[in-house]
Amino acid sequence: MTTMTEASVREFKMPDVGEGLTEAEILKWYVQPGDTVTDGQVVCEVETAKAAVELPIPYDGVVRELRFPEGTTVDVGTSIIAVDVAGGAPAEAPVEAATETPAEEAKPPARTPVLVGYGVSTSATKRRPRKGAEIPAQEASSAAMVAVAAVQAELNGQATGTAAVRSRPLAKPPVRKLAKDLGVDLATVTPSGPDGVITREDVHAAVAPAPVQAPKPVAPSAPSATYDTTRETRIPVKGVRKATAAAMVGSAFTAPHVTEFVTVDVTRTMKLVEELKRSDKYGMQGLRVNPLLLIAKALLVAVKRNPDINASWDEAAQEIVLKHYVNLGIAAATPRGLIVPNIKDAHAKTLPQLAESLGELVSTAREGKTSPAAMQGGTVTITNVGVFGIDTGTPILNPGESAILAMGTIKLQPWVHKGKVKPRQVTTLALSFDHRLVDGELGSKVLADVAAILEQPKRLITWG
Repeated sequence: MTTMTEASVREFKMPDVGEGLTEAEILKWYVQPGDTVTDGQVVCEVETAKAAVELPIPYDGVVRELRFPEGTTVDVGTSIIAVDVAGGAPAEAPVEAATETPAEEAKPPARTPVLVGYGVSTSATKRRPRKGAEIPAQEASSAAMVAVAAVQAELNGQATGTAAVRSRPLAKPPVRKLAKDLGVDLATVTPSGPDGVITREDVHAAVAPAPVQAPKPVAPSAPSATYDTTRETRIPVKGVRKATAAAMVGSAFTAPHVTEFVTVDVTRTMKLVEELKRSDKYGMQGLRVNPLLLIAKALLVAVKRNPDINASWDEAAQEIVLKHYVNLGIAAATPRGLIVPNIKDAHAKTLPQLAESLGELVSTAREGKTSPAAMQGGTVTITNVGVFGIDTGTPILNPGESAILAMGTIKLQPWVHKGKVKPRQVTTLALSFDHRLVDGELGSKVLADVAAILEQPKRLITWG
């Protein structure tokens, strides 16, 4: 792969399209070498561990080179496309500039424009600069020269004898979190990754002496002789599906789950759904009305009555965090896997507003355009397994949340109504909750409230 050296070539690097993500897979290129691009034009679609996201280019020019083909997973901060910008400044300043003009090192480096919200700034180097001790402004020039000499001495294996030039250990955010959870000081860990990067294995090795491990097998370029491609198909686990699997395993083995069930007569709820569809007096014109909408509103009312259910467990601080807002998650099955976007501040929405937000959430998820921000900060979740004809299930909590409500299929069943057995619309609801912060009484009250509201749903209209 050649490196562009022309002053007019800009390198667009893979941004952090979600909080704390370290890599993304290039799903599709929308441009090819030789194409003209303009500021804000979408040039590719990438998939992170949270969602598929379209990336706009932040400047005008002509595409010089696509650095990676479709299907490649690229680290955040790595150049993915080179664009020739007529008369533009070089994307990366020459290294010699640091030694020729040390006084300018105190100034912040120039940044290539990045779309607001992507959360990463492109720097002049591919690797993060080493951080030293804070230096007073009046000593910046001389300190810069000392720092340059110290770095050169460190590269040559010489001791500098000063704490000001001690480098900060290099590690990706997940590795730093692992070290924090295990109580490991990264400064004491011997790195084994490329360019001195600390890996997960290095952190685990620092906790206790690890047994001698056999080298990791290298994936064969062709199927193994024992793998019959006519009888098996192997699908790499990555992107949203990989993240979902990791999150569900972590949730299942971290939070002690309890699930309770209730079977409820929702005949009046189904009648109200039809009434809202036909009538224009409730402000629901043009909005999608279905049982999920009313169940979501019923859950919000139940949470308002029982606010302690809307909480999370802070393991590091050993605290229960009560939320005074509800970001209502809706589990959605997509071709890329299960995602859980949420409706922000759902507790403050009227029924028409909730219907509008729910419709936008579902349509965006189906198109695969859900943003990472839409899947962050959820407090409670609803999963609708009834659309698949399933009576109910035992849902696993979305990480960081205390409760999830499963909605089963609605069907005619014999039911005792006003002393007589009649065919009624019946469904089964299941509420899973984190037993560390929700006891059986609180969980039962929430589930019973939801059931009572669905039996008499007209109350939802007066509650907004």
